[in-house]
This record gives sequence, C-alpha cells and structure tokens, in this order.
Amino acid sequence: MSVSIRLARFGRKHMPSFRIVVSNTRDKRNGRFLDTIGHFNPSEKPQKFEYNKEKYEGWIAKGAIVTDAVKKLIEGKYEYKPYNPKPTSTTPKVEEGTQ
Repeated sequence: MSVSIRLARFGRKHMPSFRIVVSNTRDKRNGRFLDTIGHFNPSEKPQKFEYNKEKYEGWIAKGAIVTDAVKKLIEGKYEYKPYNPKPTSTTPKVEEGTQ
C-alpha cells in the first residue's frame, strides 16, 4: 500500500492548525497516521511552520508520495487562503415597486 506525506487539520473552528503526517493513502484526512513530521499554523502572525528534515527525507527515500501543499510549504511558496464562500446570484434581482 502506498504512503503519503500530507496535511492533517486540527484546531478550533475558524482557527486551523495543521500537522504534517505520514499516512496510508487510503486513510482519512485526520485518521490514523504512521508518523508526525512537523506542524503548520497559519493562524499565528507570522505563520509558524516547522518540520523534521531527517524524517521527511527518510520517508521520501522509502517511497512516500508528497502532496502539492506539503511540497509548497517546504519550498516556502505556500499561501494559505481561508475558505470564504461567495454568494451566487443565479436568479435575477427584482426591483421594488415593479410587481
């Protein structure tokens, strides 16, 4: 079974915190994991990111698949964007007094 290095979400509502974990690819996002490599906290100013480089390279040498988000975090190019739903206007707006 393949192994992936990915982010697992922890923290409170609207205050996310992420752990960089090694888990089986088929396991749930916050499910069982094999190892914790580091953590990322976008809620702090400045954003806090730490990871164990030796463990990271060790898992890659064993054949772990790294997700795009973790690759960008390690390279320093990751930009956290909080979820902000945009209202959709599929129905036309009715002006007052035109009924």
